[in-house]
Amino acid sequence: MPLEFAPDGADALPLHVIEQDALEDWLSGQSANVTTWVNAAGFTGGLGQSLLLPDGNGAPEMALAGYGTEAARRRGRFHLAGQAASLPEGVYRLEGLAPERAAEEALGWLFAGYAFDRYKDQKPAKATLVAPEGVDAARLEAIAAGEALTRDLINTPASDMGPVELEAACADLAKEQGAEIEVIRGEALLDENFPMIHTVGRAADQAPRLIDMRWGGTGPTLTLVGKGVCFDTGGLNLKPGASMGLMKKDMGGAATVLGLARMIMALKLPVRLRVLIPAVENSVSGNAFRPGDILTARNGMTVEINNTDAEGRLVLADALSFGAEDEPDLMISMATLTGAARVAVGPDIAPYFTDDGVLSGALDAAALEVADPVWRLPFHEPYEAMIEPGIADLDNAPKGGFAGAITAALFLRRFAGGTRYAHFDIYGWSQSAAPGRTKGGVGMGARALLEALPEVLTL
Repeated sequence: MPLEFAPDGADALPLHVIEQDALEDWLSGQSANVTTWVNAAGFTGGLGQSLLLPDGNGAPEMALAGYGTEAARRRGRFHLAGQAASLPEGVYRLEGLAPERAAEEALGWLFAGYAFDRYKDQKPAKATLVAPEGVDAARLEAIAAGEALTRDLINTPASDMGPVELEAACADLAKEQGAEIEVIRGEALLDENFPMIHTVGRAADQAPRLIDMRWGGTGPTLTLVGKGVCFDTGGLNLKPGASMGLMKKDMGGAATVLGLARMIMALKLPVRLRVLIPAVENSVSGNAFRPGDILTARNGMTVEINNTDAEGRLVLADALSFGAEDEPDLMISMATLTGAARVAVGPDIAPYFTDDGVLSGALDAAALEVADPVWRLPFHEPYEAMIEPGIADLDNAPKGGFAGAITAALFLRRFAGGTRYAHFDIYGWSQSAAPGRTKGGVGMGARALLEALPEVLTL
């Protein structure tokens, strides 16, 4: 179903948002029938509770949404999205919600309408919401649509989302938003000097490719680079089966930058946007690259391969070098890159790296504003020696296991060409369902970036 607000109308049912300690005050202004019904139903205003109240004829007259306590709300986000899923089908209008919470809760309600139903009928929330007064409804709908694109791409298995299909998804988005797209495929990658993208993807049946999308004619330049490894076996350093089970999401970086790009284009932000996606599968075949190989990247640096399962940084390196040649005002890479990042901050937080204090300050503030948690990790320069193997300029998989997210980020920074740069090491997956978040693919960091862009690029 479209993730949109319901048209404003007199038939919208009031949905009273009631904090737990405010229930008695609210009931004091209601009729005896309402008080009796609420008490009989055991409604306390606890977080996540909902209750439909009938009028004298038995028809719905209003609904209540428990908003809990401030302490309870700090332990989650998009709290009213749970009520969107539990209330019966209908149109609702929020009453009693603090204005500063309206945008987050309204967006969460839109997210509750998402379901990945390509292979099986699903049951998203049927309760729709009138946009609360004071929120930018069009902006929230654009964000929800971009998030839905990200989730759909990640959730689609590699049997239907290989490099060919990822390219098609980019082409569809470009056509929808009036962007231009160019694609370099297969052996042409060698002719155009993208050797590491070619090397990582050459063992797969579907040819590797670099997707290059451009949009916008005025404003500062923004380049988004997303890791598009559509499936990662680990290559000759083959992953165990348990570790391979979620590798359809290894193109989550590409999916997230495409969702963010859709938001930017739909909102017509005054930027010149470029999206670069190296789309490959890391497969096993007679021509797969090997541990011990030394590759030469687009920018001339040599890389010793100590683990073929550290392939994402290789394809990103060529794409970042290419993006840096245009000297954009800001370049962002997003990738499902390291397990070390998950160990550091868990599955819900998007860690990022940047040397830019203005960018970091804007991102941190934006993340709090839009309930899209991020956390800055350091480009810790004393660790540079860990990615320098001696036999080549760089090591793609330093031994020892320490600081894996940081050494991967330091590796990528070597290819950013001195541009203003940030790297996000995202998970891209919700391990269990939560309000506004189905189990499965999910965007991380995109909404925080969107919110921060006006300050970062002075739009």
